[in-house]
Amino acid sequence: MIYHVVPRDEWNARPDQPYAPASLVEEGFVHCSPDEATTLAVVNAFYRTAPRPLLALVLDEERLAAKCEWEAAAPAPPPGVAEDVLFPHVFGPLNRDAVVRVLQVRWDEEGRATGLADVG
Repeated sequence: MIYHVVPRDEWNARPDQPYAPASLVEEGFVHCSPDEATTLAVVNAFYRTAPRPLLALVLDEERLAAKCEWEAAAPAPPPGVAEDVLFPHVFGPLNRDAVVRVLQVRWDEEGRATGLADVG
């Protein structure tokens, strides 16, 4: 399973279509993370001011319609993530039937992501 972070309103905007974030056009792929701990590090490095609630889509890599490649972070991984960690990059929109769980980011009083919880 791999993880992709997205604001809830963005994820819900077109529920009948595959999800294609801006990074797909800008960079040619959808950023994903390999596990929950890395996902939280990514959220704390890049999404602290993103619109909330913030979701983490759990994707079954084998169900993805687009190609997924595991690559090194460029220029460097976020703080708290080892240099040798590879990140899954999906080279096309995320088909919604690849999403096996939707989790919501939990925050502490200081605005740091501390965990992921099932969306009730």
